[in-house]
Amino acid sequence: MTFDFDKLTTRRGSGSVKWDAQPDAEVLPLWVADMDFEAAPCIRRAIEERARHGVFGYVQMPEAYYDAVRNWFSRRHHWDIDRSHMLYTIGVVPAISCCIKALTMPGERVLVTSPVYNCFYSCIHNNGCEVAESPLRINASGMYEMDWDEFERQCANEKTRLFLLCNPHNPGGRIWSVDELRRISTICQRHDVWVVSDEIHNELVMPGNHYTPYYTVTTDLDHSVALTSASKSFNIAGLQLASIVCANHDARRRIDRAININEVCDVNPFGVVATIAAYSDEGAEWLDGLNRYVQQNYELVRQFADRHPQFTLMPLEGTYLAWLNVSPLCQHLGINVEQLEQRLISEAKIYFNAGTHYGTAGEGFLRINMACQHSILTEALQRFDRFIAQQ
Repeated sequence: MTFDFDKLTTRRGSGSVKWDAQPDAEVLPLWVADMDFEAAPCIRRAIEERARHGVFGYVQMPEAYYDAVRNWFSRRHHWDIDRSHMLYTIGVVPAISCCIKALTMPGERVLVTSPVYNCFYSCIHNNGCEVAESPLRINASGMYEMDWDEFERQCANEKTRLFLLCNPHNPGGRIWSVDELRRISTICQRHDVWVVSDEIHNELVMPGNHYTPYYTVTTDLDHSVALTSASKSFNIAGLQLASIVCANHDARRRIDRAININEVCDVNPFGVVATIAAYSDEGAEWLDGLNRYVQQNYELVRQFADRHPQFTLMPLEGTYLAWLNVSPLCQHLGINVEQLEQRLISEAKIYFNAGTHYGTAGEGFLRINMACQHSILTEALQRFDRFIAQQ
């Protein structure tokens, strides 16, 4: 089946956070992580059929949902999820918050490898915990890698209770290898640290790369939680549904209690049918086409970086997020990257994310959301070209 990812759909004026956050209609938004592509036809058909029912009350989760999730991960990622280990909630971010509430006490430390998804920080603070950071290093290949000595030092701190793993990594685009995941598991097990693995970007994998679920690698299932959702990969985040997988019965009970305490237990009926449809053969075909299209967009960003050799583009393994080091431009202008973000909005009419939204280690970087039509990305990069030429 052929899918038209070049089709332009007007999102401005639709209540879109991405497109309507900026009042200036000339600004091209390539910031918050949602896509400008219409959802897969199988998802739209499922939603339309559910809408025809006409009644949209509280949801009792059907077994078809659990079957769809389990079958998808089994055949696509060789992860056989135990049905009894599954919980659900309205999204991965609420799931993270519930895990922190259930598995830590206020004042304990939650470890992240920075730069990392900005909501990790807010979830930690909102649950009364302290952020502990183990900054990632850039290796000879220009990609992020763990600083294993620092990671172990942070895990060994007696106050460190939980590690939030981002796999694939947002914003750096790394897909952690089996060896790296095993080493994370070994270190965390040695220091009695829980691992909560946010795997929301798991289906956004560039051709030639391979995502491995943390649960298929760790030998310490009793101290591990995995969070998944079709929302990011299939552009259905507004339908609000995510799965939590936890093998530890007592921890799962506490997480379930936290879901109810936080009142994030009632999900959207459209999210249920959309997820079931997404995790189908047609959904898989659409997803594979999407990943090929995003890879082509990454090539456009790489060509832009080639035109500006003072910048460094991080190689992309997963996600649809380009991570671009523009430190020389910031230094030339005498500003930080957050100030650059604002100048690009006001002067170039393009909205990228400043890297410092993801921790201080993101200074000098821009995060560019490439999940848009080639024409939109090309125009945005041309505007960036002109801005640079004018400085």
